[in-house]
Amino acid sequence: MSEIPLGALALVLLVLIVLSAFFSSSETGMMALNRYRLRHLARHKHRGAIRAKALLERPERLIGLILLGNNLVNNFAAAIAAIIAFKLYGETAVAVATFILTFVMLIIAETAPKTLAALHPERIAFPAAYVLGPLLRLLYPFVAVVNWLASGVLKLLRVRIDTANREALSTEELRTVVTEAGPLISTRFQKMLVSILDLEKGAVDDIMVPRNEISGIDLEDPMNEIIEQVVHSQHTRLPIYRGDISEIAGILHLRRVLKCVNRGELGIQDLLDNADEPYFVPAGTPLSTQLRNFQRHAERIGLIVDEYGDIQGLVTLEDLLEEIVGEFTTDPADQSHDVHPQPDGTYLVDGTANVRELNRSMRWELPTDGPRTINGLVLEHLETIPEPGTSLLIAGYPVEIVHATSSTVKTARIKPALRRPVRRR
Repeated sequence: MSEIPLGALALVLLVLIVLSAFFSSSETGMMALNRYRLRHLARHKHRGAIRAKALLERPERLIGLILLGNNLVNNFAAAIAAIIAFKLYGETAVAVATFILTFVMLIIAETAPKTLAALHPERIAFPAAYVLGPLLRLLYPFVAVVNWLASGVLKLLRVRIDTANREALSTEELRTVVTEAGPLISTRFQKMLVSILDLEKGAVDDIMVPRNEISGIDLEDPMNEIIEQVVHSQHTRLPIYRGDISEIAGILHLRRVLKCVNRGELGIQDLLDNADEPYFVPAGTPLSTQLRNFQRHAERIGLIVDEYGDIQGLVTLEDLLEEIVGEFTTDPADQSHDVHPQPDGTYLVDGTANVRELNRSMRWELPTDGPRTINGLVLEHLETIPEPGTSLLIAGYPVEIVHATSSTVKTARIKPALRRPVRRR
């Protein structure tokens, strides 16, 4: 090699530095690619994405190839730099040349290209895939040997090599991906996506209309009252029963009997003939499961029953969808009919108010992992029926009992303005 001109050696050294930068940037770019965006682009026939995806299906081969190429290039560059230094200044300059080359390689062939690849992985990885693919086929025997030896070392260290399910995400991890998507997803859709993930946490009991608040048609009422209820009901479907909701007879779609009402011919038998069979939902059914069940059975309303078959409440498809998209109504009175603002900034809240609905409409953070109503929340904390005037603190919210009977809390005053903000880590 002593006969090779210095100009040619310098040119070869420059090419080797460029190749080292290529391998360094390729490694960082490939590893920094967003796997989900990569799959999206590959499905849309992006050639660079298709090639990069194929290489990343076996990352150990890709890393083996890049490291093999990078080390070969760096070693050759060091040898040529030593020859150039020896020719110019003799043996004493070899050590200095090694130091200078290390500094140059660190900046030009490592730090700068890797930083660029980390900032713009697609601009680096996709073009590099056109080179790395053929190079892998060419050098595959050497890469296979390197991977085999590396696997042997890991086995000696008792490190298990398991490539299965490498990119699976848990629900919490997926929630983090959604919430940190930033401007890629609007705030509204972020909330909807997070609400879909949260369906697994909730059960139908959390959103049901309690048994004592179910609006239905009692077949034992006078017919003029039944007709008045059919005509003026704000619901399109109502349960019909005899005397008590436990004696359910069916679910009536009110539009089916309006013609009979207009003709003045509505009778009990007309209500029964036009009613559908009641659809029962076991208590504790997860919201995500019930959403699928509503779709599978083509139902829109279900009666929640406990283990003894007693009706505990009613759940509708609309209630379930509101857990995802928020309230359909824009009438504040409908959204917070259990909440009454006071001039001093406090709120009078009915004891039957649902905690989850309060949190959603008032943007509070009352605990939802226990009782489902304000009454239940107060009784759980005090473990007794409180007297009016009793005060307590629930999750940082001062609560004062305004009205209570011997068995339940009727009205409570809540002061959210005094609540200390929760620090999130």
